[in-house]
Amino acid sequence: MISAVEALTKYFGYAGFHGLQEQIIKRLTQENGHCLVLMPTGGGKSLCYQLPALMFDGGTIVISPLIALMQDQVDALKKKNIAAEFINSTVSSQQRKERLNKFIEGKVKLLYVTPERFRKQEFINLIQNTKISLLAVDEAHCISEWGHDFRPDYSRIAEFRQLMGNPLTIALTATATPDVQKDIISKLGLNKSEIKTFHEGIERPNLRLETTDIYDEKETLNAIYKVLDKYKGAGIIYFALIKKLEYYSQILSDKGYKHGVYHGKLDAKERKRTQRDFLSGKENLILATNAFGMGIDKPDIRFVIHAEVPSSIESYYQEIGRAGRDGMDSLCMLLYNQQDLYTQMEFIKWANPDADYYLRIYDILRTNLEAVNSMGIDYLREQMSFKDRNDFRVETVLAMLDRYSVTEGTVENKNLTVTDELPYNLQDEKYLKSKLLNDNKKLLSVVNYFKSVTCRRIYISDYFGFPGEHPCNNCDVCN
Repeated sequence: MISAVEALTKYFGYAGFHGLQEQIIKRLTQENGHCLVLMPTGGGKSLCYQLPALMFDGGTIVISPLIALMQDQVDALKKKNIAAEFINSTVSSQQRKERLNKFIEGKVKLLYVTPERFRKQEFINLIQNTKISLLAVDEAHCISEWGHDFRPDYSRIAEFRQLMGNPLTIALTATATPDVQKDIISKLGLNKSEIKTFHEGIERPNLRLETTDIYDEKETLNAIYKVLDKYKGAGIIYFALIKKLEYYSQILSDKGYKHGVYHGKLDAKERKRTQRDFLSGKENLILATNAFGMGIDKPDIRFVIHAEVPSSIESYYQEIGRAGRDGMDSLCMLLYNQQDLYTQMEFIKWANPDADYYLRIYDILRTNLEAVNSMGIDYLREQMSFKDRNDFRVETVLAMLDRYSVTEGTVENKNLTVTDELPYNLQDEKYLKSKLLNDNKKLLSVVNYFKSVTCRRIYISDYFGFPGEHPCNNCDVCN
């Protein structure tokens, strides 16, 4: 077997490892031990499984929920002449077959798949008879129902591991509280003594953490102008509401600040163009919702502004982690307006429909599926007495039914079908109320972060279960 350092130089062109990478890779390749890796965004998590994958005889399966990110990672590996492929819903049936066969034959070392792929019996049958040396579970916080991006299929990882012969496993995430860490280990089908946890804490000393109390639009604009005039490099301004994003975009344009715009209502081509322009340096400033960021591996982002209060410390930490990946000084500014809390509380409410709402939509799909496919999502809204245009409970339910494999296809493509019963969780009012409460607690943690009178980096470290951090001397509380 080629040594880790030799593989690092040969395949990735690096002279040495960063942070805990070498220890993690040694744990996998020399000790044959499972790993849970908690590493900041931009800390080099991917290398921790990509390099061992090249050192093992068998193949490596990488489970990732993010289609755009897996495509970016595979493209980057191919540029290094590393045999990698991905299989997801964007790939044709013929391509899926070809890529899977290449993996089975050993011509592909890393195969990226979404967890939903394990719903396909044909895929399972072939994978069961393939030598899998390593299973990498990316974005592992999705395993936990208490995480900030729960994916029901992720909770079946132990079952997937069993199908593959319980291979050596590494789970990776940038954001996991102590409770979520416990849940990840449990859902992998492992116990604490079998898996070693590696964490780097909040090791981004070059990020300047600041908050500003904002009362109105004028103060918001003044705070943004101040940053834009001081920091001449690339930057992202995050908004919670598309309407507000577009409003501020117009004002900034009128003031002569050139920028791109990125949100979920733009078509895919426009989003891709904006992302490409930003990565290439053609566009330096992006106004975006949280839809922007996954796969943005741009080292020289000098500032990240949150123009509206984010929903959780997890999402906030993930988004500020996109700044200063080159190690140079960068600003992370949170503009805190009390009014934004009501917006986020509305979001949380619509993202947590009650059991009755789930049952009613499920009943409509079972009895009037033809009408739903014919007239689209507006028909469902009318049936549910839709009144508030910001109420996106219908979209929430459809997304959850898809995540739980209750439906296949989409309303947009007019091919939605009901394939299973409504799961118990989505009918259990006690469970749904506890999830709503949990989401509200996450929002409260952002309020407490703003009001904190101790170092902001210490607050974030304690939140993620890394106590003992020293004051950073690089936040607005410290100096």
